[in-house]
Amino acid sequence: MATKISPAPFAGTAAQEGQLIRLIHEIKDEKGSLMRILQEAQGIYGYLPIEVQTLIARELNIPLEKVYGVVTFYSQFSLTPKGKYQISVCMGTACYVRGAGEILKKLRDKLNLQGDEVSPDGLFSINDCRCIGACGLAPVIMINEDVYGRLSPTGEELDDILAKYKE
Repeated sequence: MATKISPAPFAGTAAQEGQLIRLIHEIKDEKGSLMRILQEAQGIYGYLPIEVQTLIARELNIPLEKVYGVVTFYSQFSLTPKGKYQISVCMGTACYVRGAGEILKKLRDKLNLQGDEVSPDGLFSINDCRCIGACGLAPVIMINEDVYGRLSPTGEELDDILAKYKE
């Protein structure tokens, strides 16, 4: 599977860069610091564009290929920006057989999003995920930490749900 890289221009700030550099210098000598630095960097920027990976490699004095290898190996890391509200559609067995695929399609249509894109207003991004552990509520979506279950495969509730986040 090819790794998708964001077509959006990088928009990091000097404050974000300073925060990341301070963190790197604080923990760079700790065992396993690369993972923690990457996690914190993703928290600072919301994703790990090549510019951030290059900064980390430079500050740690390690090859960029090593940083990129870790970022692309672990699914917790993203090379593309995420929306303020990250929508996860559960595609576990219980949700899938109750219409999660249709819900995912309807959400993408409503927000005009494909794959790992973020909406032009920066509000929404959508991903499908494996079981989130709410099988009794299938089909389920999560928007950040909010869980919405027992959704209709027709997606009739989606407009009302999305409206809460557009306000």
